[in-house]
Amino acid sequence: MTIKISTVLKNKFWIVEDNGQKVGTLSYNDDRYLYSCNDETCFFDNQRQISKKLGTITWDNDVPKKIKNSEKIVHGFPTSVTPYNTMYDVKRKLPLFTKSSKSNSLYCAGYYIIHFDKGWVKSFCPKLVTIERYESKGPFKTDVEMRQELSIANR
Repeated sequence: MTIKISTVLKNKFWIVEDNGQKVGTLSYNDDRYLYSCNDETCFFDNQRQISKKLGTITWDNDVPKKIKNSEKIVHGFPTSVTPYNTMYDVKRKLPLFTKSSKSNSLYCAGYYIIHFDKGWVKSFCPKLVTIERYESKGPFKTDVEMRQELSIANR
């Protein structure tokens, strides 16, 4: 069994595959790795600990060409589009941007969970007005972090 780890975001996020089948994800945040799969979620301090857990690992260090990482980041948080008019709301700790140079609609970069009437919902780059109207948690830099917080909030 040889595990292949493919880079999605350089030094931040990887897909873990076993014989071509996706078995989990790996992210690096706050000086440690987070491995998440169907069975469990584990934290590791270094790549050696990951190898002990998963076995023989082949690291693919190529960043896919379709991801233009640096162009879609606002203050360290991902966005779905090329951001314009980036700013940081210090009071609310929110990375903000607009989707065009002339737009007045502000969006929050990153992943969030928002509490609507029917419960908590995951959201990627919601409008600032939505964050202001409803209880929310975020921003999160990765989908994995957001999903963990969502599972805690739904308990």
